[in-house]
Amino acid sequence: MELRQLRYFVAVVEEAGFTRAAARLHLAQPGVSAQVRQLERELGHRLLDRSRGAVTLTEVGRAVLPYARAALAAAEGARRTAEEFTGLLRGQVTLGLVSGAATEEFDVVSVVADFHDEHPRVEISLTEDTSDRMLAALRRGELDIALLGLASDEVPAGVSLAVVVDEPLVAAVAPGDPLLRPEGRVHVPLAELAERPLISLPRGTGLRGVLERACAEAGFRPRVAFEAAAPALLTRLAVRGLGVAVLPALPDEVAASLGLRTLVITDPRPRGRIALAWRADGPAGPAARVLLGRLRAAFTGPA
Repeated sequence: MELRQLRYFVAVVEEAGFTRAAARLHLAQPGVSAQVRQLERELGHRLLDRSRGAVTLTEVGRAVLPYARAALAAAEGARRTAEEFTGLLRGQVTLGLVSGAATEEFDVVSVVADFHDEHPRVEISLTEDTSDRMLAALRRGELDIALLGLASDEVPAGVSLAVVVDEPLVAAVAPGDPLLRPEGRVHVPLAELAERPLISLPRGTGLRGVLERACAEAGFRPRVAFEAAAPALLTRLAVRGLGVAVLPALPDEVAASLGLRTLVITDPRPRGRIALAWRADGPAGPAARVLLGRLRAAFTGPA
């Protein structure tokens, strides 16, 4: 049994005749008829009834038809998969980023650009949004991959994750802020922030979700005075003394270069976590699967 015999058989069924099937396949009609007869001989049953002028399926033909179509679909899938390894990858990938995620630490642009150089036929759509909306878009199949913040330690339903950042949250303040007393202090209980104006990412982001959960655990609602989608803007607001910025931990030298001092938040100890996320059953297309592998290798090491 050969794939071409199955292809001819399916074409005859779909075209309801050998002549139209031959035209569709750009072949001579006798050749199509001969191959279908050979298939019938190999199976030991007639698949097509030719006795009434029109070509119709026999009972055995109706039973065989779904398997013939499945075999042809499997062969096409194997061909497309093989193309991934011969530089012929094509398709479309939708990638979402939490606002401010594309930094030097997460040089998504370089990974995407290198991927595009190797696979110019792939269309790449890049967008920024909140973590909550991106999780919903992943589940609906509107996004293939997302780099987003996590609001809790639980893996959201319907997705798989690879955590790329897991840092304690800190309170970032301008030098001279009362939180820094006594001198040399490195920690601050979350309850001490209950009456302070806070500077945070917007609702729907992972970091904001973590902050709100931690404050609820400590017995109060946070007083968020300023919201900004970009972490860099949070730090600028804090430097001007407009509030306490809640951020993932910064190296001391980085905080100093920004004009900030940081204190690790305790009681509880909330953490800022950023992860690559994709549908639990895997990205739908081969292009998305390859790009996901590149992103995981760049940000988390070999998968």
